[in-house]
Amino acid sequence: MEGAQMEDFRIEECENENNTHEDSQMEEPEQNNKHMEVAPALISVHPTRNSVAVAVGSDLRVFNLLEDCAVILVDEAGGASHNDSIRGIKYGANGKLFVSAGDDKLVKVWSTESWRCIATVCSEKRVSAVAISNDGLHVCFADKFGVVWVVDLPGVDETQAPLNKKAVPLLAHYCSIITSLEFSPDGHFIVSADRDFKIRVTVFPKKPLDGAHEVQSFCLGHTEFVSCLAFICTPDSPQGILVSGGGDSTVRMWDIISGSLLDTCAVGAKAQFESDTTEGNCSTVTDICTIPACTLIAVAIQSLRGIMLLSCDLSSRTLSVMKVVSIIGENFVPTSLGSSISGGLLWMVTGASKLRGSDVSSLSRVKVISGFEKSSPDASEQEPAVLVDSEIPGGAKLLEKLQGSISVDEKVFLAAADAVKTAMCNLLIKKQYSDEKREFRKRTRNDRKSKH
Repeated sequence: MEGAQMEDFRIEECENENNTHEDSQMEEPEQNNKHMEVAPALISVHPTRNSVAVAVGSDLRVFNLLEDCAVILVDEAGGASHNDSIRGIKYGANGKLFVSAGDDKLVKVWSTESWRCIATVCSEKRVSAVAISNDGLHVCFADKFGVVWVVDLPGVDETQAPLNKKAVPLLAHYCSIITSLEFSPDGHFIVSADRDFKIRVTVFPKKPLDGAHEVQSFCLGHTEFVSCLAFICTPDSPQGILVSGGGDSTVRMWDIISGSLLDTCAVGAKAQFESDTTEGNCSTVTDICTIPACTLIAVAIQSLRGIMLLSCDLSSRTLSVMKVVSIIGENFVPTSLGSSISGGLLWMVTGASKLRGSDVSSLSRVKVISGFEKSSPDASEQEPAVLVDSEIPGGAKLLEKLQGSISVDEKVFLAAADAVKTAMCNLLIKKQYSDEKREFRKRTRNDRKSKH
């Protein structure tokens, strides 16, 4: 596409997004319950496996693995920690901070020592992704309008009153929903992915509050929305090797310095074979997670009852499917994955916020796969195994906290998986407008400022 045409296309897309956001803002007060979007369950693991957090709907649930007990969150704002679906949770690199954010336009920063909310940030738009800088001094979050914001944090002080911080814009993606944010292992870059198939690598500045103006590269190659990002840490590449997954049923590997595509692994065909389904558009990669103890990448796919393991050959920088670990006897389709530096475990969650027509709220189910110990660096020698509930660290107490109950209804989780698929399509797959409708929407925008 020529430069002028691309610019016109971007302007029109931006105008359509403006109109859509204005419409949604007007609808929310009156029809919030009627048009509530289904949000997938999320999981995040402390870097050294001190704790595990699950978000499902507006519920944030944390279990302390060191003390073998459920965590009570302390939020002096009162009431629930979040009032609408949580869309992003993440531990900081050193494990001292945890951030949660979502559709209630609130970003909350927690101290993992006391699980007290130490800062709250109000976002102008609903939040779609979060990240914490490697030094723990800045929290970044992205909104559905395509802007990444940054907040500076002082040192964690448990005696200090909670802070109400104001965010400033860091960078933008031209009105495209940002789906994932990650800092590189060396902390030098912040990587953002969006609905428009783009991955942007930006130099994280020394003074982030002044904005990030140096783009290192764009990683271009996905043919559908990019849904998730992760880094493989290597001794030869302090900035790490980037891997991404998306709606085109591929996992791709990138050199972020040059933006060049190193390899592509088409996981869709393998997933459809394993799931024995002919359903269309069912092989979207919903999450990826690198296993720090080895060179394996865990992949969650919408149609797959289990996870797919990819092997990364660091010398040739190639990806290949190693094996599929199926969850036998259950309708478990993971929506989110997590791992820690220690422990050799992969944590998975499935579920969704409350479904229409169901009296069960905050549905979630947690599973753990073992077999990723550092003592077995050769991926071919590893035998990952799904732990039974009694073998999961924390056992019944952890499951009751993170799931909401021990027992689960398989039919309900099937409905939840279908609802998550639909919600992702509605959120990330662009609507196509005719030329007439596009022109009409441009003329009737209600955010234009009249010129005098």
